[in-house]
Amino acid sequence: MRPRERLLKEGAGALSEIELLAILLGTGSPENTVLELASLILTRFRSLRLLVDATIEELSEIKGVGLAKASQVKAALELARRLSRFTSQPRPVIKSPADAAGLVMEEMRHLDREHFRALLLNTRNQVVANDEVSIGTLNTSSVHPRELFRNAIKRSAASLVLVHNHPSGDATPSKEDLDVTRRLCEAGRIIGIEVLDHIIIGDNKFTSFKAEGLI
Repeated sequence: MRPRERLLKEGAGALSEIELLAILLGTGSPENTVLELASLILTRFRSLRLLVDATIEELSEIKGVGLAKASQVKAALELARRLSRFTSQPRPVIKSPADAAGLVMEEMRHLDREHFRALLLNTRNQVVANDEVSIGTLNTSSVHPRELFRNAIKRSAASLVLVHNHPSGDATPSKEDLDVTRRLCEAGRIIGIEVLDHIIIGDNKFTSFKAEGLI
């Protein structure tokens, strides 16, 4: 199969470096197929690590590459470099309700609408994502289990912490908060992703359902 067909059928992880580079290039040249052109590039620079440092001018010196293809490759490598820098930072660890609240307090205490989020955790209680689930009105945010757990399943989360803000600044749970939490906890038990806590963010204060014995 061609690289793009393999990617669609087997996923990007199944492709070789030459095949991935060929997809970036898109087309070959009159002298070489796109796979041959990708192979020429990797042979010229010997490794992906050295390819990252290559300039657009150096890439375009390879016959069949040109400025357009060189720019595409360089842009993709820069995105990969930035992603690597981001993912190399230590992931926050949630050990207590205060850890979860502290992670979002400064941002969420100033929001003028209710935002419902989920802190997705791995088996070490490290935060793998801060997932925006829904945005509501001044005093309500409707959440369906489908929206909550879709990304949690996709990210292979082991557990999660629910977080939402009260624009009024009062972190006292409402009846609706209690009902929603109960429903989401039940869904989590069925799916196998535990809801560890629900944190309500007020004005520089918070309420933990776990600490209050509400979960």
